[in-house]
Amino acid sequence: MDFNVKRLAADAGTFLSRAVQFTEEKLGQAEKTELDAHLENLLIRAENTKQWTERIMKQTEVLLQPNPNVRLEEFVYEKLEKKAPTRMNNHELLGQSMIESGGNALIKCGETEKQIGGAERELIHSSAINFLTPFRNFLEGDFKTILKERKLLQVKRLDLDAAKTRLKKARMTDARAAAEQELRMSQSEFDRQAEITRLLLEGVSSTHAHHLRCLSDFVEAQTTYYAQCYQYMVDLQKQLGSFPSTFSNNNQSSASGGASISVPTIPVSASLPSVSSGHGSSTASGGFNELRSSNGSRKARVLYDYDAASSSELSLLADEVITVGSVPGMDSDWLMGERGNQMGKVPITYLELLN
Repeated sequence: MDFNVKRLAADAGTFLSRAVQFTEEKLGQAEKTELDAHLENLLIRAENTKQWTERIMKQTEVLLQPNPNVRLEEFVYEKLEKKAPTRMNNHELLGQSMIESGGNALIKCGETEKQIGGAERELIHSSAINFLTPFRNFLEGDFKTILKERKLLQVKRLDLDAAKTRLKKARMTDARAAAEQELRMSQSEFDRQAEITRLLLEGVSSTHAHHLRCLSDFVEAQTTYYAQCYQYMVDLQKQLGSFPSTFSNNNQSSASGGASISVPTIPVSASLPSVSSGHGSSTASGGFNELRSSNGSRKARVLYDYDAASSSELSLLADEVITVGSVPGMDSDWLMGERGNQMGKVPITYLELLN
């Protein structure tokens, strides 16, 4: 108990001595030991590294997740060490809406949007691991250690300057000898702490090299993401380009009363025989049988799904094989198709002729 009281009194005296020294330095009433120029430059560089790392991290998080509410929610889950609920991103939500609206063109676009959403999710995951996490580890690990040692260096400097002040004020021989001994110890501890701090600060150079590698990984992740998005859109553009180029002015509404979607116009000449989507009429059957008897019919593979826009057309399913042929008076963009006992017009751009 006696030891604890003495130790407490000694600590209180040391703390008071540091406080007095700090105050007198601020008031210009006491000398201050300056750090060497190299150490000062290292401290400035470390502080700049910390500030720019924080700024870049913040802007990267905004880029990857523009919604501040979602960022806040993810931050809370991270602090609670819980996994945030998985939610669809904006591309995936748009794609889902397009697919649910129906219609071949919208479905194709919706599927592509969901692919882009998946690529975006992969970009965010990769960037978080290879870019943001190393930056965060530096701020929460290495730089906190530097701050701790820097504060300890400041304490040792105050002790050193306080010892110098006491030596100047010492008049008695015994008091002067004790002050000199204290000064030597304070100088030794200060030099040792300055060396530790210098080594840690020089380690920031290796941190810069590591951050450069992380930056390269981030750029590579973005390159992959944008290349995927470009390829997805090029493929979608090709698919949409194979759709009929003219669309009817009257949009077909979905049965559920949802969004209206334009469907291909049927260019029908005056001499075109009427055809039902189910069993063909006798006139249409006669025309197609006449075509088949003259060896004009061919097999064709369907490239894309197609929904018949009227009773004169035949609905198609991708990859099925049907029999097709031309009928006198029919527009060149269309052929007459037959599947079992069903006949109707089909757009030629949806077909791959096999023989």
